[in-house]
Amino acid sequence: MELDRRLLVAHCAAHILSVVAGLLVVVPMALSGSAFKGRCALFTTGLWRTENHTEVTGETGESSHLVVQQWGPPAVCQFITFVGVFTVLYGSVQGLRSIFYLHGRHDDTLFSAFMTLIFSLCVLFLSGGASLSLSLGLASWCNTVTDDNTRPYSCAESQSIPMYLDVETSSFYNELTLAEVALWSVTALWLTHSILSFLRLYHSHSQHISGPCLHREKEHLLGHSLSSSGSSDSDRGSPSPLLPQSTAPSVNCI
Repeated sequence: MELDRRLLVAHCAAHILSVVAGLLVVVPMALSGSAFKGRCALFTTGLWRTENHTEVTGETGESSHLVVQQWGPPAVCQFITFVGVFTVLYGSVQGLRSIFYLHGRHDDTLFSAFMTLIFSLCVLFLSGGASLSLSLGLASWCNTVTDDNTRPYSCAESQSIPMYLDVETSSFYNELTLAEVALWSVTALWLTHSILSFLRLYHSHSQHISGPCLHREKEHLLGHSLSSSGSSDSDRGSPSPLLPQSTAPSVNCI
């Protein structure tokens, strides 16, 4: 198919951005999983418990610590990480493919462009679901660590508050917030992929339809030119050449 360089360059740029955004999802999620010892902080439920204790000086004090009732389902974090990893791999392969098409000055076939559009729409819904899960899961975890916003600190500030858990919580908000922003960016990029795939499909369809029409138009113009030349020869008394009739099948050109 004839190449539309503008669409292909735009799609190539979108793939490169997808690789960057996917890495910004995978790396923070991996760091968070390592800090939480393989547990998922998203949708984790718990409560703060206050206990009285006697210090060495003999004074009685109170201390609060977070008691986790149930950790979040690991499948949620795994699904989010999968979307990020898949976006990185797909963006890398398709980016190289787009560069190859630019160098070879050709584009996808009509069927390939159609399948790319369907695939992009499917992954768009998956990434949208993963983004929504991450946002809701982070909000649930923030409600847990702030005791439904009754604590005198925000979710971001709770990173510096001792929770007395057997996991590292000193940077969970930064990591999960970065992953959340990056994952919504991935969703926006998959929407961009879907739009560009549709435009490339439309371009391939136009080329598929206009190809026979252009060939038919050339034959028509050539026959009209020969007919005009034959009429001029007939007016001068010279024998008119016989014009072969075109046997090309008729094409409905719109």
